[in-house]
Amino acid sequence: MADLSNLLFLDTETTGMEKHDRLCQLAYIYRDVEYNELFKPPVPITVDAMAISHITNKMVEDKPPFIGSPLFEHLATTLKNEGIIVAHNAMFDIDMLVKEGIVSPPFIDTRKVAVALDPKGVIPRYALQYLRYYLDLQVEGEAIAHDALGDVRVLKALFMRLLTKAMEDGRTEEDAIAWMVNVSSQPLLITRFSFGKYNGELVSEVAAKDAGYLEWLLNQKEAEAANGKVDEDWIFTLKKYL
Repeated sequence: MADLSNLLFLDTETTGMEKHDRLCQLAYIYRDVEYNELFKPPVPITVDAMAISHITNKMVEDKPPFIGSPLFEHLATTLKNEGIIVAHNAMFDIDMLVKEGIVSPPFIDTRKVAVALDPKGVIPRYALQYLRYYLDLQVEGEAIAHDALGDVRVLKALFMRLLTKAMEDGRTEEDAIAWMVNVSSQPLLITRFSFGKYNGELVSEVAAKDAGYLEWLLNQKEAEAANGKVDEDWIFTLKKYL
């Protein structure tokens, strides 16, 4: 049964964004206890990744590998005992954990939940740090962007705001969490562009005046999917409007 005590707020920093990349920092909050460690990955950290996380190969050269570490064992055991991961763009973090041998758990994706709770597309962007300031979240402790622990602290504050919003329609806390899990496992209908020449415009309006652009974008997204970069929300949305 889902309740707040089962939720594990998690973020990873990684060696890069490609299929072969692995985690080099893991942080999570579980039952109000913070866990945060660097690990030596089996592949080098790319310069692009260093520019975002500021974690260098030198910083992790003397760190243990994640697999077999105490944090690995604690996380695996916690998730096995009905823990639910809460993450932003959750599938990225979950894919990283699967590469390390962690079985894919139930999860809540706060990005998808934020989109689902904004059916009119009022919020311009749904990136974690954007939502932090757009919603004026009160974050406990220091929260440096693109540091796994800092992002987890923002993530927890965002989740609590979204949970409150999800309960406004009369859902109980348990029902709201179950709804979040369900929403997170489904492709979402995106309402507004946050990039490109129609940045800020409603997808429905662009579909009416320039369906060719949607067809072009769908071809781009399907080509990316063929190369392993699946953007299921945009593919679902574009097919729906076309």
